[in-house]
Amino acid sequence: MFPHHREREQPIFSARAHVFQIDPATKRNWIPASKHAVTVSFFYDANRNVYRIISVGGTKAIINCTVTPSMTFTKTSQKFGQWADSRANTVYGLGFATEQQLHQFSEKFKEVKDAARLAREKSQDKELANTALSIAAPQVSSALSDELQSPPVMCVNGPEDKLFRSQSADITLSSEKERIKKMLSEGSICEMNLEAELFTLQDSNSKLVAALHEANANVEQWKKQLAAYQEETERLREQVAELEAHGGQGPSDLLKDELTQSLEELEALLKAKDEEIHILQSKKAEYHEMEHDRDEAIHRLREMEMRNSDLERRIQNTEQNLGNTLEERDRMDTEIQRAIEILDIKIFDLNDLRQSLVKLIDK
Repeated sequence: MFPHHREREQPIFSARAHVFQIDPATKRNWIPASKHAVTVSFFYDANRNVYRIISVGGTKAIINCTVTPSMTFTKTSQKFGQWADSRANTVYGLGFATEQQLHQFSEKFKEVKDAARLAREKSQDKELANTALSIAAPQVSSALSDELQSPPVMCVNGPEDKLFRSQSADITLSSEKERIKKMLSEGSICEMNLEAELFTLQDSNSKLVAALHEANANVEQWKKQLAAYQEETERLREQVAELEAHGGQGPSDLLKDELTQSLEELEALLKAKDEEIHILQSKKAEYHEMEHDRDEAIHRLREMEMRNSDLERRIQNTEQNLGNTLEERDRMDTEIQRAIEILDIKIFDLNDLRQSLVKLIDK
């Protein structure tokens, strides 16, 4: 049920939206399922060939819907869409920030629905093939399985106690197996939550990296402009100093005012560029913080994968012990049957001896 982490559910698309559910009483009004926008993701299970829509708010799964070919995503407005889940007996609604996000989610829904339809057709073909093989199989296997499922109770002192002990061992091993499977299920749910969180962090990380690259390119361009402005400012200052030195032969006061105004504008522009560089440096610090959060999420995911691997090993050991116990029980059944046959022969011999003694007494 829970394959290895390389075959687990993989996220294929994510979007942020406000999640709503239809009011079960009126079937008309919408009830908000989240206080703010959350991540809604499409997951694909390669082992079972199943697509699901999952959204987690905190520690609670807001949406856990298996996509079927009969589902239809309907756009009811420019930023709102909905679909019905017959298994959960509800209708989900998503409110997006832009019309483009709604369009992208709708197109992905259609793609996943078509893929689910193809997967169901392949599964039906496989079931038909398995049915044909099961019809052609001999009926002896069913009889053997009936014997294994309901073994006869032998009223023979001694081996009967061993048989009861083997049955109690089966019950203990089965309960232990169910408990381990439950633990593995809880671990897989935590792993799914961490995967959704990691996918969101990776998406934010890619956006921040693109913004950082663009900011770095802008910083380089602004540095070149700043150097050019500084050169122009120095040149203008030199011109002003030269004009002041040759006051009798220089331009009029109007030209001096224009040069002074140009110098002030360049200084204001330099100040604005310095502020923009400071803002970009602060964004770079936020990017490093996001990288730290991503590393922590990856570390938690790896710990969960190691825990799941340990639980899988425990299940394999339990299944192996269960198989050994079943083999031991079969061997004990064979010994009990053999003892019954020997007792039947002894009883038959005693009956013959009794009849012979009766004949002797009658004579």
